[in-house]
Amino acid sequence: MRKTLQGAAALVTAVVLLTGCGSDSESADTSAKGDKASAPASTPPKTEPGQENHEVTLQVSGEGTTRVMYHAATDGFDDQTLPWTKTETVELTEAHQEVGYLVSVIPGTVKAADGLLQFAPCVIKVDGKQVADNDGGKSTKGCSYTIK
Repeated sequence: MRKTLQGAAALVTAVVLLTGCGSDSESADTSAKGDKASAPASTPPKTEPGQENHEVTLQVSGEGTTRVMYHAATDGFDDQTLPWTKTETVELTEAHQEVGYLVSVIPGTVKAADGLLQFAPCVIKVDGKQVADNDGGKSTKGCSYTIK
């Protein structure tokens, strides 16, 4: 009983400390966030000197639903209804332009024409140009591309 209470107390302490540490960064950024919130949604993102923006489109085709894991400007791993498309603007700093910025989409499985499971077909486009695919679902590696 005593070990259970000590374990519970340690867990509660850890949660409180982690929650408290996360809240300080938000309060420090309040003034900066306030400026961004007042800008109209149609305003294009401002680029820093030397920064480049690229439009990245991730696509997974097929029928039904499957799990999709992706990384572009944001990350996600959720069940998605197919066909699925996500378009985001990726901002490359000078460092990203030098070493590259990896974008990827890893689709789950779908039923093939022969009734067997295969990976869903995926495509990555950067600035409207197709730069990667998984050979119609024949590759098990998904789709990835390094933007430079």
